[in-house]
Amino acid sequence: MLRVVPENSDQLVPLNPAAPDDNSASLKSRPLFGLDAPALATVLAGEGEPIWRAKQISEAIYCQYITEISSVTTLSLDLRQKLASHGWQIGRPAIAKTFQSTDGTERYLVQCRPGDATTVETVWMPEGDDGEAGDGTDNEPSVAPPFPARSEGRVGKKAGALEPSHNNSETNPWRRATICVSSQVGCAVNCQFCLTAKLGLQRNLTAGEIAGQVVAVLDRHAVRVGRDRVNLVFMGMGEPFLNYDNFMAAVRLLVEEVGLSPQRMTVSTSGIVPGIERFAQEPSELRPKLAISLNAPNDHIRAVIMPINRKWPIWTIMDAVRGINLRPRERITFEYVLLGGVTDRPEDARQLARLVRRTGLPAKVNLIAWNPGPGIAYATPDPASVADFQKTLIADGIPAYIRQPRGRDIFAACGQLKRTIEG
Repeated sequence: MLRVVPENSDQLVPLNPAAPDDNSASLKSRPLFGLDAPALATVLAGEGEPIWRAKQISEAIYCQYITEISSVTTLSLDLRQKLASHGWQIGRPAIAKTFQSTDGTERYLVQCRPGDATTVETVWMPEGDDGEAGDGTDNEPSVAPPFPARSEGRVGKKAGALEPSHNNSETNPWRRATICVSSQVGCAVNCQFCLTAKLGLQRNLTAGEIAGQVVAVLDRHAVRVGRDRVNLVFMGMGEPFLNYDNFMAAVRLLVEEVGLSPQRMTVSTSGIVPGIERFAQEPSELRPKLAISLNAPNDHIRAVIMPINRKWPIWTIMDAVRGINLRPRERITFEYVLLGGVTDRPEDARQLARLVRRTGLPAKVNLIAWNPGPGIAYATPDPASVADFQKTLIADGIPAYIRQPRGRDIFAACGQLKRTIEG
C-alpha cells in the first residue's frame, strides 16, 4: 500500500525523527563531495598538504565511488586522520530508500546531506524510455515503437533495505539506461498536471546534491563510465533553470570529474527565458542537450495548464532557443504531455506541427501520455489517440517519438515524483 506524506509536512521523508532540529551533526561536517579539483586543491593547501593530492581525492570520490575518507588508501593514514579530525568527510548523498517497479525501473529517495532528513527523488530506468530517440545522440529510428498497453498494476516490489545490483564487472543485464535527476526539493512552477507541483518549492539543491544523485546510482549499478551507455535527464523534481548556477556546476562536476559526456545529458525547462539565454552561452563541451516542456499547441491552453506561460509565452521561449549554437545533428526536443480531451485532439496535433515548423529550429517532439496521480483531475489518453497524434505530426513533417511510461506502479513516471512512500 502506497501512501503520500501530508502536503503540510516540512520535510520529505523523516529518516531520523529523533535528530536535533538544528542538524548540528551536519553543520560540523565539511563535505568534500561537490568540490571540483581546484576547490579540492584549495582545501589541501589550507591543510598544509601538496595540492597534487587533490587529484587523488577526486579520483576516489568521483570515479571509484568511495564514500569514507578512511577508505581513500591513496592518501596516507596520517592525512586521512587529519582530514577527518578537522571535520572533512566525503559527504556524498546516499540512497535512503528504494522502490522497484515490475518493469525494472527503480525510484530512490536520496538523502541530501549526512544528518539531514531531507530527501529528493531520483529514478533509474534500465533500457531508458526512448526519450533520447532522434535528438542527435545516436543514429535512431525515425519512428518510435508503438505505444504499449497500460500496466494496470499499482504495486511494485516492496521497498526496504538496498539490494545489490545484478551487474558485475563483466556484463550488465541492461544495454543502456537513463537516470532521471532532481535539481530542487519540490518545484515552484506549478504545472497543473504534475504531482511535484503540489509540494511547492522547499529549497534549491547544491551542485554536490545534484551530482551526488547520479554518482550514488552509478555506484549502485556498478556503471563503468566510458563503457556503459547511460543517459542523464535533468527532469526530476524542480526546474533546473531556477537553480541555474548549481545545476551547471553539477554538470561541470559530472563532465570534468566523473567523466560523463554532456551529449548524453538532457535538461528540461518549462520555459525560463533568462535561463535559456544563459544556457545559450555555455560552451558546447559542457552544455547538455535542451528539452522544452511545451505541453500545449498554443498560449491559451498552455497558460491554463502551465501558469509560467503568462510570464514567458511561447514566442519568447522560441526566440531564446534560437540563440543556442547547436552541435552537428543536434535537435531541440519539445516535450508534450498528452492530457485526455485537453491537448490530445487532432486539431491540437495539427496546430503543434505548425508551431514547431514555424520555429525554424532543428527539432523533434517527444509525446508523453499523462501519468496519473492522486488529486489531479486529468485523464490519460487511450493508446490509439496517442498513436494517431504521433502519426499526424509525422505526416506534417515533424519527427515525433513516444516516451514509454516507466515505473507508473511506483510513482516513478514523468510528473509523478511527490515523496510517495510505503507505510
